[in-house]
Amino acid sequence: MKLNRNFNLLLTGQSLANIGDVLYIVSIIYIIFELTGSAAAAAFVPFTITSSMFVSNMLTPLMMQRFNLKWLLAGSQLGKTLLLAVVAFFMQELSLSNYVWLFLMIGLVALLDGCANPVTQSLLPNYVRNEELLKANGVAETVTQLIQTAMWFVGSSLLVWLAASDLVWLTAALFFISSLLLCSLDSVDFKASNQQGTWEQITNGWQTVSTTPVLKRIAWMDVLETVAGTAWIAAILYVFVSDALMADEKWWGFINGSFFLGLIAGSLFCLWFSDWIDKRLSQFILIGAVSSSLATLFFGLNSFSALALILSFFVGVFSQIKNIPQQTVIQTSVSKDSLPTVFTTLGALGTGTFGLASLLMGMLADIFGIRSVFVLSGLLLGMVSLIAYEGQVFLRRTLEE
Repeated sequence: MKLNRNFNLLLTGQSLANIGDVLYIVSIIYIIFELTGSAAAAAFVPFTITSSMFVSNMLTPLMMQRFNLKWLLAGSQLGKTLLLAVVAFFMQELSLSNYVWLFLMIGLVALLDGCANPVTQSLLPNYVRNEELLKANGVAETVTQLIQTAMWFVGSSLLVWLAASDLVWLTAALFFISSLLLCSLDSVDFKASNQQGTWEQITNGWQTVSTTPVLKRIAWMDVLETVAGTAWIAAILYVFVSDALMADEKWWGFINGSFFLGLIAGSLFCLWFSDWIDKRLSQFILIGAVSSSLATLFFGLNSFSALALILSFFVGVFSQIKNIPQQTVIQTSVSKDSLPTVFTTLGALGTGTFGLASLLMGMLADIFGIRSVFVLSGLLLGMVSLIAYEGQVFLRRTLEE
C-alpha cells in the first residue's frame, strides 16, 4: 500500500503521542510509588486514567459538534503538552502533603486523551480508500503494539539516567511535536445536526449502535471480550505465574512479553495477507474468537511455564486476527459522519466495562482461585465466538452493501 500524506501524518503524530503516553505513565507511577511507598497509591494511577477516559468518551460527541475533527485531535495533544509542562514544573515541589493534586492533573490529561482514539479511528476512513482500510488498520495496530511492547522497557530504563521530571518534560516535547504534525492534516468536518440538544448529541452514538444490527453484535462482543481481557492485566498475571505455574517472577515478564509479541505477529499477519482477509472478514473474526477462547482455556488449565509462554503468544495472535477485521467492519458499517459518535460509544463501553471487570476479576481470583479467572475468560470468549458465528450473515450483508 502506498501510504498517502494524511495517513503518514496521522500515524506518525499518534505514534509520538503513544510513546509519550507510556513514558508519562511510567514516570508518574514511579514518582508516586517513590514518594508514598504505597502500591495502592501507584495502582490508583491507571484507575484514575480509565475513569477519566470513560467520562471523556461520553462527552466527546459534544466537542465534535463544535470543532473540526483534525483540530479536536491536534488540540487535545496541545492541551496535554501544557498540562504536562505544569506537572514537570511543579514535580520538584511534590510531597506527601500535596501529591494528591497530581491525580487531578492525571485525570485532566486523560480527559483530553480520551477523544484521541475515536477521532483517529473516524479519520482513517476519510484518508484511506475502503479497499485499503484493512491494510491501514494493520499498519496502525502493528506500530501501536510495537510501541506498547518496547516503550515500557525503554521508559523504565530511562529512569536509570533521567529524573522522573525530565521524563515528563520529554513527554511534553513529544506531545508538542505530535500536535504540530496533526495540525498539518487535511480538515475533515463532522456533519451533525445543529438542531440536536445536549442529551441527543451525547446519546446519538448509543442510538446508532443499538439500531444497527452489526454494531449491536460487535458491542456485545466488545463487552464480553473486555471482561475476558482483564485476566491479562499485570496484577492477575503475576498471581497466576506465582500460584498456578509456581514459577519465578521472571516468567511474569516473559509471558507478558510473549502476549505482546503475539499482538504484533497478529497485526503483521493481517497486514501481509490483507487482500485475502479483506474478502473473508466475518470468517476471520470467527476464527480469531474461537482460537482465542481455546488458547485462553488451555492457558488457564496449564501448569508448565514454557507452554504458558507459547499459549500467551497465540492468544495475542488470535485476538488481533479477530480485532483488526472487526475494526474494518465497524468503519464500513455506517456513514463516515456517524463514525465519530459510534467510536466514542464503543470507547465508553470499553473503558467502563474494563474498570468494573478489573475489580470483579480480582475478587473472583481471591474467592475461587487464580485459574478460575482464565477459565471464565476462555468461556466468555466462547460466547463471543457464538455471537460472531450467528452474526456472520450481518457482516456479509454490511460488506455487500
